[in-house]
Amino acid sequence: MISKGLTAILLLFTIAISSQSKEELEAKEFFWGINDAYKNVTEVPEKWTNESAVILYKNENYDFHKFGKNVTYTSSVRQRIKLLDKAAVEDFSEFAFKKRFRSDKGRYTWRQKGNNYIGVKIVKPDGSEIEIDVEEESVEVDGETKIAIANLEIGDIIDYYFYRLEPFKTTYAFGFDPVETYLGEEYPVVDFKLFFETENDFFINFNSYNGAQKLTEIPTEKRSIRRYELVASDIEKITSTRWSYPLLELPSYKFQVYFARSGKFEDRALAFLPEKEDIIKTSVSKDEVLDLYDNRFKPDGNVGDVRRFFKKKTFANDTEKVTEAYYFMRHYYLTRFIEAMIVKDAEIMYYPFENYGDAVFIQNQKQFVRHFTEYLKSEKIKYEIVVAKKRYDGSIDDLLIEKNVNVLIKVETPTPLYAELFSIHTNINAFSPLIEGTDVYLLSPTRNRIDVITKGKLPVSTHLDNETKKDITVSLNDDFSGMSLSAVNRYKGHAKKDQLYDRLMFTDYVNEDYAKYETASFIELIRRKKDKIRYKKELDAVAEKIKDKQKERYENSAKVAFQIEEIEDYTYEINDTGRYDIEAYFTFTEGFTIKNDLIKKAGPNYIIEIGKFIGGQIDLEDKERERDSNIYTANARSFNYNITFNIPEGYTVAGLDKLNKSVDNETGAFISSASIEGNQLIITTSKQYKHNFEPNSNWSKMMAFLDEANQFTNEKILLKKQ
Repeated sequence: MISKGLTAILLLFTIAISSQSKEELEAKEFFWGINDAYKNVTEVPEKWTNESAVILYKNENYDFHKFGKNVTYTSSVRQRIKLLDKAAVEDFSEFAFKKRFRSDKGRYTWRQKGNNYIGVKIVKPDGSEIEIDVEEESVEVDGETKIAIANLEIGDIIDYYFYRLEPFKTTYAFGFDPVETYLGEEYPVVDFKLFFETENDFFINFNSYNGAQKLTEIPTEKRSIRRYELVASDIEKITSTRWSYPLLELPSYKFQVYFARSGKFEDRALAFLPEKEDIIKTSVSKDEVLDLYDNRFKPDGNVGDVRRFFKKKTFANDTEKVTEAYYFMRHYYLTRFIEAMIVKDAEIMYYPFENYGDAVFIQNQKQFVRHFTEYLKSEKIKYEIVVAKKRYDGSIDDLLIEKNVNVLIKVETPTPLYAELFSIHTNINAFSPLIEGTDVYLLSPTRNRIDVITKGKLPVSTHLDNETKKDITVSLNDDFSGMSLSAVNRYKGHAKKDQLYDRLMFTDYVNEDYAKYETASFIELIRRKKDKIRYKKELDAVAEKIKDKQKERYENSAKVAFQIEEIEDYTYEINDTGRYDIEAYFTFTEGFTIKNDLIKKAGPNYIIEIGKFIGGQIDLEDKERERDSNIYTANARSFNYNITFNIPEGYTVAGLDKLNKSVDNETGAFISSASIEGNQLIITTSKQYKHNFEPNSNWSKMMAFLDEANQFTNEKILLKKQ
């Protein structure tokens, strides 16, 4: 006979089980069910007993299935981690995730919601297990579900899984987001398994690199179902390192799964697909690159607008002509629509684009390449299409995933010009620093098709090409309570683009373009006078709000740059946008006053923290000084400062000797000089990163100029009362 107490317990257990969804129960069974081979694994290898934590087992899973138009994508991960010190206990004392999410896949995503499930249990040293009631213990904070893990202790094992179920509908070819990662983790890993399950119509590109284990196929009960796994063990931890590209040096793997229902969709897929679903594609040949892009990048488009604009213009050569065509297209097919985008985002007008009539709006790489090459073809100017791969992603010979491709146009002028899909501030002859110096494929057209592919190499910009230049003037207040600072800031090359995005109001550049190309503004295109007045007023109000937020951001940026607490009377003015020439500087002037900072009274004298005026520098930690990996920086670059300090009347300056520094070697430099000219202290500094790559054997040379620059920020001068 069953007691009442036991009956109550069983009833509660049944209710708890039934309240869990089918998917939740499946996730739990998948990881913690009777087939869990790692349930009793608790021991850490002797060599890792001094680590903060050790991952006893990590299991990643990807599951792709379809039924009619419905596709279900399930991804999950389980980790079983032994906590060996207090830091690890703190790291795993809280979990955060989102329960529900809207899928970004397929055509009907506005209807589709996915679910995230999480399971957490604690295994105590005596073998007892405590499963966390996620529903009961979690709280909603800022759209996230957070779980605090109480009573976690050194020696505990935390065993958790994260299970993501994402349903969506699609009737066309679809590529899932690529996964590119390395085997290593922040903690050592004893055992690791990556697992795939797919069926017909799902194509897999997968390869392992730098000594990582290979993917192997697992026999299945049905021909239409396919399973694969990658198994590894004894994986050492990895340490995050400044300026490193782990995918180039650590054991890693990359994959993408593509869904295509039939032959016609396979042909339309923008991907390097394997020949059949049951073949794992591990590489891409030159011919496959040519086949994919031949039709996609055929010249096409109406370039009458461009030719009409140039009808009465003359050019000294094709270089001038192509350069002007690029900037005109940037405006005519992009920036003249910016005001309409802002009007729509601000909900000032429901569909502002109707004011432009049947206009061309270039929004993607395919449109740009076709349109720009159509213009080149009409002008009988030769070109090649560049297919490149980012530096951090490996050689072009290891191309596997189409989404990793960067496409440029190389114009065959005497000195080649390079053109990439324009954004609002892109320059001709400028392209991502992540593909500089890389080996590339060059696709060439003959007559009406692209049918030649060769190898080439992209140029590399120098530290002189990518310059940040600042002329700073500093004057002390009459009562020495603070100082005023004025700075003329100039940026060119790769240093310029981010600054343009950060510093320019939309009115700054669209009005400049309207004037240069004599085109009508958005407001001028509105027909009714009453509407013109109304919409201009509302658009001006939006601009004013943006301007106010910008000023606050710039003030904070100045405080961070000069390492000061407070500034007052901030002013800001754009001098030159530099948007029509890669060699032109973007220039702006800013000024402000500093109160009770960077100056300290010492008896009748004053100490000035003069070194702070070159901005914050890299302060290497002890653990960074030993390095195994090579050094990959964004691009070669230089920072050149001219500082003029007005010496107050009745004072002299001491401490100039510490402001004269010089470290200059093959990797870079920090050079500074200081001199007195009349009543002014003149300081010049130059910091240079001479290359975008250095072998790790040159790390000590890089540290030499980095340390010298950092030390300069600590230097002070003494104003001595005469």
